[in-house]
Amino acid sequence: MKKLFKSIALATVASGALLSSAAMAADQKIAVVNFQEVMGKIPQTAAVMQSLEAEFKDAKAELAQLEKDIKYYQEKKTRDSSLMSAKEIEELDKKIATFYQDYQIKGKDLQQKAGARQNEETNKIVALVRQAIDGIAAKGNYDLVLEQKAVVFAKPDTSITEQVVEQVSKIK
Repeated sequence: MKKLFKSIALATVASGALLSSAAMAADQKIAVVNFQEVMGKIPQTAAVMQSLEAEFKDAKAELAQLEKDIKYYQEKKTRDSSLMSAKEIEELDKKIATFYQDYQIKGKDLQQKAGARQNEETNKIVALVRQAIDGIAAKGNYDLVLEQKAVVFAKPDTSITEQVVEQVSKIK
């Protein structure tokens, strides 16, 4: 009998605590923002992609030329190997291997440099977006701003995504 009363008392205290925390959460003003949508809509993202494309244009062209050279010599070997001596085939294989090794080294280097530059530029844009979110949250007296992906359900009027896009788009 004592255990029953203790269980009932404990359940009452727990439900009271749950109700008070729900009441506290009801007093908070919460917003959501779709970060991916913001990044896709702001003009800074497209400008960065264009500048990175221009920055690495020559390196990409060099890689494309190496790829063409490798393909040309492989086709030449396939086509003319019956007419070539063993020494000529060996020299051609060495040439192909050299081009391929150069292609792999330059490709890896380009990938690393382009990735680092993209991260650098993306971080600058993310800082602008965070600054805009902070400003909107302060102006709107929001207690909490969540990423929309982290939320199962949110009313459409809680989204500040368009406001963030608008504000960041104004920044040059």
